[in-house]
Amino acid sequence: MTDALDPALETQLNATEETRHASLLEFLRIPSISALSEHAGDIRRAADWIAEELARIGFEHVEVSSTPGHPIVYADWLNADGAPTVIVYCHYDVQPVDPIDLWETAPFDPFIRDGRIVGRGSADDKGQLHMHLRAAEALFVVRGALPVNLRIVFEGEEETTSASLPGWLEANRGRLGADAVVISDTGFFEGNIPALTETLRGMLYTQIDVTGTPTDLHSGSFGGAVENPANALARIIAALKDRDGRVQVPGFYDDVDTLDDAAKARLAALPFDPEAYRAQTGSGPLQGEVGYSILERKWTRPTLDVNGIWGGFQGEGSKTIIPAHAHAKVSMRLVSDQDPDVLFPKFVAFVEAMCPPGVRVSVQFLGGGKPVRTPIDHPVAQAAARALEATFGRAPVFIGAGGSIPVAEMFEHQLGLPVILMGFSNPDDHAHAPNESMVLANYETGIRTICVLWDSLGSANRG
Repeated sequence: MTDALDPALETQLNATEETRHASLLEFLRIPSISALSEHAGDIRRAADWIAEELARIGFEHVEVSSTPGHPIVYADWLNADGAPTVIVYCHYDVQPVDPIDLWETAPFDPFIRDGRIVGRGSADDKGQLHMHLRAAEALFVVRGALPVNLRIVFEGEEETTSASLPGWLEANRGRLGADAVVISDTGFFEGNIPALTETLRGMLYTQIDVTGTPTDLHSGSFGGAVENPANALARIIAALKDRDGRVQVPGFYDDVDTLDDAAKARLAALPFDPEAYRAQTGSGPLQGEVGYSILERKWTRPTLDVNGIWGGFQGEGSKTIIPAHAHAKVSMRLVSDQDPDVLFPKFVAFVEAMCPPGVRVSVQFLGGGKPVRTPIDHPVAQAAARALEATFGRAPVFIGAGGSIPVAEMFEHQLGLPVILMGFSNPDDHAHAPNESMVLANYETGIRTICVLWDSLGSANRG
């Protein structure tokens, strides 16, 4: 077994750095925004770009697989006799770029400067996908083969809840046999400390629609006599949480476990600076559910947040109306055994109960995913920890993630595979926000970590 980078791989990676960076910037220039229909062609272009790279590198059975939504790129290389088989998952779609005026440059005009790769997708998740391509390429060039068997699953709908993936996984179950799944869509701990993610929160995403009259009304003629949908929506939203940050939906916390003292002690021992965290966000005093630390709130407690709200007049100047309708996007992060399918009807019932007479309310289910806990004692997880230590120079910490990766739950429950969350993005990556970036050292060292991991797994099994 080896947990050090092969010098020949280091030589190859050093010699190809300029070409590698040019390739990454080319990939990042494709505006593969899955949430916006006008970018469907760009999503397909990104999928084709990846497929061409996989074939050029040396993978077999490369396929851009159609789905009801955006395509999934599949490839494999299964010629490492006696070695384990690992599915590598990343996503090539990215978030929308609003607000555009806060970007330093155009989001899809990426650049490398001051030790960072800047551009939409640099961290989440095209930069990490690209790392896997380059690690595999280095191994093929130096050895002509991989030390492990790899199946590649790169999808284009992760930022829109991976709606097409469950059906694709079921339809392709016969060619997805593996020992584990490695997902690179997470990141390091505060201070850019190497980390493996142990828990992911789940998600319930909804839209509340409040409807009043068929058209907007004059507020002077009808105000005080007709219920205002925007006012009604504000009352509904205000009722969802109390002043202590606790969600008021009955039954919301039924399946939430309480941390034991040992788990709380592990969280408290992590080198976390709440004030530095606050300063990084530009926020005022930190808020949240009373009685829990910041890390407990981020990783082990469920949340409810309004992600967007609109309705009525929003132009320049004034217009005195009672709007005909008002809307809000509301998401919930889930933990422990919370199930979005169980919570959604409870949420709907509470919203309906809070709706005043005179208007109608409906709630749409826009997506969901269950929470995930990964097996950190699994051999692949332990090999990943050793690979991170060998390349980054310190043992990784095991952390939770406040975000959600629905695909992790899909691999775990649909295919029964252990999921290892090994991501490389820096905590200040501004994912989903303007000026998204990845620290160049994370990208470069991460490529080397992946090489060490595949070597470690291959040699361990042959031994």
